[in-house]
Amino acid sequence: MAVLVTGAAGFVGYHAAEALLKRGEDVIGVDDLNAYYDPRLKQARLDRLAVQPGFRFVKGDIAEEATLDDAGGQGAIDRILHLAAQAGVRYSLENPRAYVRSNVMGHLNVLEFARGLGPDLKHLVYASSSSVYGGNDKAPFAETDPVDNPVSLYAATKRADELMSATYSHLYGLSQTGLRFFTVYGPWGRPDMAPWLFTKALLADQPINVFAGGHLLRDFTYIDDIVTGVLKVLDAPPVAGTSRLYNIGNSNPITVNDFIATLERLTGKTARRNELPMQPGDVRATHADISALERDTGFRPATPLAEGLAQFVEWYRGWNGV
Repeated sequence: MAVLVTGAAGFVGYHAAEALLKRGEDVIGVDDLNAYYDPRLKQARLDRLAVQPGFRFVKGDIAEEATLDDAGGQGAIDRILHLAAQAGVRYSLENPRAYVRSNVMGHLNVLEFARGLGPDLKHLVYASSSSVYGGNDKAPFAETDPVDNPVSLYAATKRADELMSATYSHLYGLSQTGLRFFTVYGPWGRPDMAPWLFTKALLADQPINVFAGGHLLRDFTYIDDIVTGVLKVLDAPPVAGTSRLYNIGNSNPITVNDFIATLERLTGKTARRNELPMQPGDVRATHADISALERDTGFRPATPLAEGLAQFVEWYRGWNGV
C-alpha cells in the first residue's frame, strides 16, 4: 500500500515524501509544477524523489478530477497526505480565483477521491494554515479558538477546507487530521518567503522590504520539525468518522527584526531596509499553542532559529552559487 502525497514537488511536500521514502514507504506523488514560483526548483525537488525506490509520479492539477483518477491507477493507496495548495497570503489579493480553484475545488476533489477509497483508506492528513486565526489577539493560538474572521482570502480557503473535511468525516466516516502550519522555513524553501527574499537581498547588497517597522511576530518553524510532526500524526489516525486539528509551530515567536538580525550574523552582511506599512491581509503575530500535538504524539518542535537558518543559508548559497 502507498501514501498519496499531493504537492509532492512543493516545499513541504517534497520533504515529507522524501522522509516517507527513506523509511521504506511507497509514495505516489502528484503535482502540476505550476509557475507560481520558478518551476525549475520544483523540478529539482522532484528529480531527487524520482531516483528513490518506491516513488511514482503523476503530473496534474488536483482541481481536475482526472488527475486523482490517474493517481489511483498507480497502485493501492491507504493514506493520503494532501499538501497541494495555492500558497501565499499576499498573492491571494492579486489572483483570488487561483486560490478558490486549487484550495477549495482541489480539496473537494481530494475528499471525493478519499471517499471512493472506502475502508481501505486509513487516514487523510491535509495542510491547513496558521492564517485561519486571522487577527486574533489571544496568544498563543489554540485549536479551540474562534476562527470566524479571516483577514485574507488564502485564510478563508484554508478554513473552508477544514469545514469541508469535518463534513466529510461526519457523512462518510473518513478519519482526517488538518495541520495548521506556522511559517515553515528551511532548505529547498519557497522563493516568495522571507528567508529566501531576505537572504537573496543581503547577499546581493540590495534593500529588503520591512513591513510595520519589523515588529511583526512570527512563529518560524523549521522544516524538519514540520515533517516529524506530519509523520507522527499520519501514523496515528483518529477513530473513523473523526476530523481533528493540530497546530504545528515552534511556539517561540520572534520579531521580524530579530529574524533579520540573525540573518545578518549568518551572512556577514548588514541589511539595507526599505520601511513599508503593514500590508493588507497580514497579521501582527502568530504563535502556536502545541499542547494538543505534544499530548497526542509526544512531539514538540524545538529547532532554534539560528540553527535552522544556518542550514537554509548554507543550502541557499549552494543552490544559487553565491
